[in-house]
Amino acid sequence: MADKADDKKLLDETEWKKMDINGVEGSSPESNSMFERLFVKLYGNIPMKERYRVGWLAATLFFIIGGYWLLRSLKDPIVATIVGVEYIPKCKILSLFVVFGLVTIYNKLVDIFPKHQLFYIIGGFYAAVFFIISLLLDHPTIGIHNTEADPSRVIGWVSYCTIESFGSICISLFWAFVNSSIDLEGAKSAYGLIIAGAQIGSIMGPTIATQAVSFGIPRCYSLGSLAMALMVVMVWGYVKIFGILDEEKAGKKKKNAGVMEGAVLFWKHHYVKGLFCVSCLFMVEVTILDFSMKVLAKHEFDQMFPGDPALASRSFAAFMGKFGQVTNLISFTFSLLGTSFVIRRIGLPRTLLAFPSLCLVMISIVYLYPSLWVVFCAMMLLKGFSYALNNPCKEILYQPTSSAVKFKSKSWIDTFGARGSKAAGSVVTNAFADSLPGLLTYGSFTAMGVSAFLIFVARYMGERFTYLTENGELVGEEDEEELPKTVEVAAANDGTSCAEDAEEEAAAPTTKA
Repeated sequence: MADKADDKKLLDETEWKKMDINGVEGSSPESNSMFERLFVKLYGNIPMKERYRVGWLAATLFFIIGGYWLLRSLKDPIVATIVGVEYIPKCKILSLFVVFGLVTIYNKLVDIFPKHQLFYIIGGFYAAVFFIISLLLDHPTIGIHNTEADPSRVIGWVSYCTIESFGSICISLFWAFVNSSIDLEGAKSAYGLIIAGAQIGSIMGPTIATQAVSFGIPRCYSLGSLAMALMVVMVWGYVKIFGILDEEKAGKKKKNAGVMEGAVLFWKHHYVKGLFCVSCLFMVEVTILDFSMKVLAKHEFDQMFPGDPALASRSFAAFMGKFGQVTNLISFTFSLLGTSFVIRRIGLPRTLLAFPSLCLVMISIVYLYPSLWVVFCAMMLLKGFSYALNNPCKEILYQPTSSAVKFKSKSWIDTFGARGSKAAGSVVTNAFADSLPGLLTYGSFTAMGVSAFLIFVARYMGERFTYLTENGELVGEEDEEELPKTVEVAAANDGTSCAEDAEEEAAAPTTKA
């Protein structure tokens, strides 16, 4: 009992301080094992006590991303079967307005509740909603068993928008929950580990989705609800073990942040505009390729099972599950072995150029050889490296920024910027929804133009990042006094910014299943 009391005392004394990644005290185990030497070479000298914290955070993100990727793999086959595949672009556009409303409510809750309690509220909400939807999907006429596609069937639209909003809100909330723990050098070491742990979930989710043929879509959907409940349990455990910041001691109250304050900061600072471009614009091209792949896949399975639309729908869901498996396996492998190593070795400016260059190459190949499996491979690489390479880089770019930019602008970029970019891509796909050759041709031209622009932006952001860090300047520092109380609370011990979606949602990519 005395040992447990001593451990609790130690945790209470160190709660919510930045991770001592490179400090002498609490350094990594004095081991000459091959594993320890490899770990230090890949990630740097992370103390053992901080490895435990990183591992817990990675496990929490495991359930967020795992549940998101399971549901993400199901959402398009559900819409294609219940509403119609040609309505997927319209669902993306509708989700932009739905997420705007939900994030408005979320921002109000941020000003009322501590972040760990937000997890309980939001996690409980999504667990309940996803469970109810799973029951409706199992209904013989309302649900997936009725294969007569009709845009008036509301459950398909509700399912799509709920999954999309989860990817935008919960992944962003996760990073807001942990972002006061890691400084610049720590981010270079720990981000890869956290994302690698999360990618295990993003592999498990689609793996479950591949069993939709035998297990059934409604039952797979209910497991997504279970993942949300387990996410809440993990946050509860984190709070019990590591404690939380006492917000009552964080100083006087300041004005609450409005939804559009992030947009004001975006307008004032070119560096913040660059953050938006790096974080979101690639989603325009990914949305175009993603829809192209789904149209090709739907056509492929309809031809494969012409007399059994239910089997074609389940096969489509299994195909999307396999896509998620491979994509996240690539992301996991690179996050575990390459992300931290590459950023630390060649530096952030050069690493920033890698992803948009890869996008340009892969989209050019799709234009020259338009087929299902070429588009599949292109999407697999772009999705995988967006999670494993682009996401950590964009988070590190927030280091030379003020807390106003980290909290206000980042919230706006991660939510509305990401949604807006997907909606912009959907405008292109919607224009050519009835013409696959036109979609592959003009969609590729649009995506190549976006990739070329992002290469220019990546070069500018790399040069600007180097200048800011070398001179110790912070973008948006003059806006610090306008921070709301909730921002001030988190900023009291903050020096970093983290990112989901996960989505990709979330969006993490928000992974951040």
